[in-house]
Amino acid sequence: MNKLLISLAIFLSISYFTSAQSNSKEIKKIIETGQSDNQTMDHIDILANRIGGRLIGSNALVDAENWAIHEFKKWGIEVITEDVGEIQVGFNRGPWFGRMLDDEDGMTLHFATPAYTAGTKGVQVGHVVMEPTSQDEFNRMKGVLKGAWVLINGESQGWPTDCTAEGDAKRAKIISQNDSISKINNERRFYNWEHPDSPKELIPLIEEPALFYRQMVEAGVLGFIQSSPVPLRLLYDRKNAFNITWETLPTVPEIKLDEHQFAIIKQKVLERRTFFLEFDIRNHFSIGPVRYRNVIGVIRGSKYPNEYVMLGGHLDGYDIGTGAVDDANGAAVTMEAARLIALSGAKPKRTILFCLWTGEEYGLYGSKFFVENNKEKLAHISNYFNRDGGPTVANSITVPQAMYDDFVKVCAPILNVNPDFPFTVNKRTSEARPRPKTAGGSDHAYFAMEGVPTISFGSSDPKGYNFNYGEIWHTERDMYGKDIPEYLEHSALVNAVVALGLANLDHILSREGLYKEE
Repeated sequence: MNKLLISLAIFLSISYFTSAQSNSKEIKKIIETGQSDNQTMDHIDILANRIGGRLIGSNALVDAENWAIHEFKKWGIEVITEDVGEIQVGFNRGPWFGRMLDDEDGMTLHFATPAYTAGTKGVQVGHVVMEPTSQDEFNRMKGVLKGAWVLINGESQGWPTDCTAEGDAKRAKIISQNDSISKINNERRFYNWEHPDSPKELIPLIEEPALFYRQMVEAGVLGFIQSSPVPLRLLYDRKNAFNITWETLPTVPEIKLDEHQFAIIKQKVLERRTFFLEFDIRNHFSIGPVRYRNVIGVIRGSKYPNEYVMLGGHLDGYDIGTGAVDDANGAAVTMEAARLIALSGAKPKRTILFCLWTGEEYGLYGSKFFVENNKEKLAHISNYFNRDGGPTVANSITVPQAMYDDFVKVCAPILNVNPDFPFTVNKRTSEARPRPKTAGGSDHAYFAMEGVPTISFGSSDPKGYNFNYGEIWHTERDMYGKDIPEYLEHSALVNAVVALGLANLDHILSREGLYKEE
């Protein structure tokens, strides 16, 4: 009996040693490939430069989905797609151009339009007027609105005018209130003329951008122009994008113009100078429905196939830029981690899911769909690593006490693999927070609401490239040149090593102390 026990112990020791050696070779291969043949930036090049902005309903997003499927399969990785939803009318952005036609100081205009708004009808040239702010003012100038570009009040936040019935009702109410204010002001003006020594203060009118929107459209305006801070931040027609039909396509452009140029043009209008603006804006629509999908790469677990380690970023992105940072950086790091693990020949004990979510920018559509339709998996997810931020380097992780030893073990190979980016594993010292009850700002949110661990890597800019996330967030500057190759390549390597390490533990991560018990 003792001989049998000794033989069994030797066998288990050899098995463990062999397994450890095998895993070590796989990790070594990941690191070697990640440092010598890292393709993270190649993935971003495809997503940002070859495909471009990937808005829901665009050909670009469909192309990105198909490309990701192709790449996963090319690397020998199984692919699951999830049909998350559809939009009735597609939108694709073409070139746009504008200029001021003026003998004194004509200039090329710096502008853009929100997605799912109208383009011009070819090249259109027109004079410029300020928008009316009262019914009297509208009646006085309605004849000059035809063929005019109209400057509207307020500063753009990226959204177009609300041209729904709700928006019309809101504006109608303000128009009625302003009419009442105008009558009072007219009485006060007469009073002030008769009593110059004790004048009554005039009541300011309520300001609302494009207050007479419907009336101006019916009068034949060419389009609306609003001042926008630089860099231009352009979003989508949130009120209408999912409600537009082929019979109700928008017809009048919404232009968001560089605030400095807007000020010059406005001053010319106030001085009643004669000049014209020329625009050629090619915003195109396509008959739907256009479907949008989650694309998930799968490396099946060899021992615990129904337990999971998950990595992810969102595939969709705004089309005013190319979505190179938000979030081609997250999608590319996720894809490269998948490629590195696949090329290493690793056979992880539990399943690793590489998730490219859809519709994050519209409200976390893709990740929410997964959580709602995979309830049986949630208790068996060791961790979901979400990447949706700047192109900074993953160089730390902070975890609850119950996870600390496991992360020390799996992160050991990357602690000093690159001396420029030493990696640290930290214990969380702050008190655990209650489980969130409402969705946050990225694709980890619905997982966290269900109690799934969503520990993410800490990241920083140790070499001082002065990246500013606010500069690219949904703006025209979200371009390939804002990504930082050495940070992203190392982050892909880190994601691959840690994901494989967690997948090869003999247990999933403990959730003790993850959230504060209620």
